[in-house]
Amino acid sequence: MGNIRKQTILSSLLVYIGFGIGAVNMLLYSSQSGPFSPEQFGLTRIFFDYAQNMLAFGALGVIPVIYKFYPYYKDNLSEEKMDLMTWGMISSLAGLLLILALGWYFEGYFTRLYSAKSALVVEHYGWMMPFAMGMLLFSVLEGFNWALGKSVLSNFLKETLLRILTFFLIVAFYLGWINYRQFIHLFSLQFLIIFLVLLVYLIREKKIHFSFSISRVTRKYWKKMLGMQALTFGGTCVASIAATIDVFIIAGFQNLQAVGIFVFAQYAANLIQVPQRSIQAVSAGVLSRAWKDKNLKEINRIYQRSCINLLLLALFIFGNIWLNVSDAIQVLHIKNEYAQGLSVLFVLGMVRIIDAGTGLNALVINTSTFWKFDFYSGVILLAFRLPLTYVLIREYGILGSAIAELVAYSVYNFIRFEFLRRKFHMQPFDKFTLYSILLAIVAYGISFLITLPLQGWPAILVRIVLFSGMMIIGIFWGKLTPDAHQLWEVAKKRWEGFRKPTGE
Repeated sequence: MGNIRKQTILSSLLVYIGFGIGAVNMLLYSSQSGPFSPEQFGLTRIFFDYAQNMLAFGALGVIPVIYKFYPYYKDNLSEEKMDLMTWGMISSLAGLLLILALGWYFEGYFTRLYSAKSALVVEHYGWMMPFAMGMLLFSVLEGFNWALGKSVLSNFLKETLLRILTFFLIVAFYLGWINYRQFIHLFSLQFLIIFLVLLVYLIREKKIHFSFSISRVTRKYWKKMLGMQALTFGGTCVASIAATIDVFIIAGFQNLQAVGIFVFAQYAANLIQVPQRSIQAVSAGVLSRAWKDKNLKEINRIYQRSCINLLLLALFIFGNIWLNVSDAIQVLHIKNEYAQGLSVLFVLGMVRIIDAGTGLNALVINTSTFWKFDFYSGVILLAFRLPLTYVLIREYGILGSAIAELVAYSVYNFIRFEFLRRKFHMQPFDKFTLYSILLAIVAYGISFLITLPLQGWPAILVRIVLFSGMMIIGIFWGKLTPDAHQLWEVAKKRWEGFRKPTGE
């Protein structure tokens, strides 16, 4: 777990730097004195969700195949003879043609659906395509980067550099250097830029080779790879639609302002997922190797540690967010409309805690020989989520969407948890899971009650210190996770080494 922990910490640090920049971007988007309307901000989120769906279709299921089968290529071929990435890129180029065709086909549908209440979607529809193309190409290369164990770099590009680029575009719009139309045009090219950066790096470091000779590994495993790719393709499409459908339904039933408010709350809730996203990127290659070597003990250890660590981090982050979000909206002069999303933030926070608390269940399944189950569980999720989202948004607006997500993902994670428990006897929960939840509730209650008379920045700072301090003390005193003490020992040794005179 040491290498995973080290890379997760570094990746999480870079991602949080990115989220910090993203928070600045959110403030600029939502500031009372800023030029962006909630509708204009909502359109940028439509870009992401549209591209996510185009990625699911365009990738043709090849990304999990890359990091699943990379260990087989590495163990049997020299780097120059590996043709895995060649076939991956050929698939992605075919996928590019597919998403271009899909984009052209659905243009009329988008026009009919959004022209009345979300006209900006129709006006800028064409520029969603280069954005989706860039996301597709980058994601395929990112999958290979995960297999190489270089997830820190790709995380930096996607989570940090991408937001830095967005920041400069927002500032340019603020200062009047570009208009909104030009902003959207440049916004649509960002993923293409980070794709080129990653491609150039891998070529210069000689980590990527394009061999057009069919290797003996491909000849041996191509049927399994193609079978996995076909089913993964279906599963990815299902999961993507389930994850993004709410924004499109909100835009159709209500308007882009409602989308902007919903996504503002969603962004705050997504802060909880940063450690999870980092550990997924780091663990993909490790789990693939462990399954290949039939090392179930290591897989179970990673699964158990991921559950308790991610649960503690999720509770820590959400507690700080929910304690301070109301005061933060006031002191940061965020447009009043965004306060309508606080109830959405709470419900989505519960979703993220449940998802984090069940650890790497999806990745454990997806890297195993039972990866087909990921597709089947995804179909169940979509069949459950679509009608529930439609009905609840129609009845309760953006809060209905959050409730639908809570119900659907609770069922989804329970199904995956039960599969791993029954099939491999992997059960990651114990008394420390309950202690962690109780610790967060007590720390939250004490912090809230003590700071009731306070408002503004003093309240925010005192709550952060109180809640964070109680959580950290409770984690160490209760020995809730072995990684906390191991991390502390590593930090002490490095500090002692730093202080030690060079002559000793």
